[in-house]
Amino acid sequence: MIAFSELTAALNTRLEDPLSDPHLVRDRELHARVPRAGAAAVTKLLRDEFGYELILMLADDRRADRALYEIHRLYARTADDTFVYLTTDVPADDPAFPSQATLFYPFSRFEREIHDQFGLTPVGNPDTRPFVKHAFWPDDFFPLRKDAVTPDFVDDGTPYPFGQAEGEGVYEIPVGPVHAGVIEPGHFRFNVVGETVLDLNIRLHFTHKGTEKLFEGRTPESGVELAERISGDTSVGHTMAYCQALEALSGTTIPARARYLRVVLLEMERLYNHVSDFGAICNDTGYAIAQAHCARIREQLFRLNKRLTGHRLLRGGLTPGGVTFDVAPDLDLGPTLDAILTDFNEVVDISLNNSMLIDRLEGAGCLTHRTATDYGTLGYIARASGRDLDARRDHPFAAYGDLSFEVPVHTTGDVYARALLRVEEARQAVSLIRQALAALPEGDLRVPLGPLPAYQPAFGIVEAWRGALIHWVMADEMGRLFRVKVKDPSFANWPALSWALLENVVPDFPLCNKSFNLSYSGHDL
Repeated sequence: MIAFSELTAALNTRLEDPLSDPHLVRDRELHARVPRAGAAAVTKLLRDEFGYELILMLADDRRADRALYEIHRLYARTADDTFVYLTTDVPADDPAFPSQATLFYPFSRFEREIHDQFGLTPVGNPDTRPFVKHAFWPDDFFPLRKDAVTPDFVDDGTPYPFGQAEGEGVYEIPVGPVHAGVIEPGHFRFNVVGETVLDLNIRLHFTHKGTEKLFEGRTPESGVELAERISGDTSVGHTMAYCQALEALSGTTIPARARYLRVVLLEMERLYNHVSDFGAICNDTGYAIAQAHCARIREQLFRLNKRLTGHRLLRGGLTPGGVTFDVAPDLDLGPTLDAILTDFNEVVDISLNNSMLIDRLEGAGCLTHRTATDYGTLGYIARASGRDLDARRDHPFAAYGDLSFEVPVHTTGDVYARALLRVEEARQAVSLIRQALAALPEGDLRVPLGPLPAYQPAFGIVEAWRGALIHWVMADEMGRLFRVKVKDPSFANWPALSWALLENVVPDFPLCNKSFNLSYSGHDL
């Protein structure tokens, strides 16, 4: 593991003002304050010389007690599971900070989000378009400020400034935000020549619900029901990250039995989603029989979920300090999953031996390794393009550090690679559940959550089925939630979809989109 004293010394030699009060938190986290003017130099050094990558950026409103805003940046290094956490003060009477968007693209979207939610201006960000805000939001409405009052919204009809391609034969195809079928809203604007896609503009946040605002003032326990509903198909992933953040903040160590049962829950969620997605990808090539069988298998898994926790989406199984359920002796979970996996494997074998299906998958929606890296992609999107990332291995949580598994990685970056990854991870999920059940120790299921120190940050990282997601928490002096920041993997992966569509034909958009299968709700918050 890196010597943080060496890192601190290296940073201080490059900064005009040294890091303020650098200190270790929870062994693997270096926390420090950095001045506004020095933040970009720190980022460049962390990334280029020490291998750290920005994974989260957020702001909070501390005007009531400190007359300023704070900007927090979290950097991670997978090689040794270490983090650098830097905080910058932004005076309330000068709500601006230097942009780092040209250093690393993910900064741009975080910065635009901070501007829309808090009114802090990222000076130098080349993309000044609204991010969360839609045309009917008043210019002076910043909803995550503590004194924000929701105004009356009036749509003035101002069009969003989409990028446009120009040239002979170029035209636009607008799709959405309202789509056919039961699907969340998102707007896709294609610039095409004939049927070939030259560019794809994606406009989201039609399902913005003020989720992070809804966390404010809640007790830690009552935040669980909100975390479970951020994105319905990731109820376990979001709730686990939220619980881990609270446990890190309070210094709570959960019982050993709970650590293994959390693995069972998370892998059950991964399994039913990957089975469903494989069928959906096949269906978008016209091979509907595969989806029918995968839907049948998913229903078996939903019923198994219901028997496990009382809820088909596994809600209610997690709580800060542990879990609320135990595996019933008569459930026979391992053998049941073995039979389900055998069924799924047969569907997969038949499907992948269909040459017409494979012809549609191979080479479609290619995302290069460089683009996947530049955009900070996560999960199966990243791993299909050669990014060897998995928080279960890189930042072990629950009982994953005690279990045996390989991280499958492909390099072609196409729909076929993303489909294969789902199959391999579904098989691996059954193996991990089997291992967790075999090693399940006796003991308690939960312990009380310790007290939450006021205005101290903590975070939890979980490799959910779509990829790594993060919950960041801060409590007030009453022990209630002061600020909760959520980063769903879809936040990182949506921009990469535009690049995967380049030079594909418009009719392949549903197939490419399904191979990404990103969450609108988890992104829009």
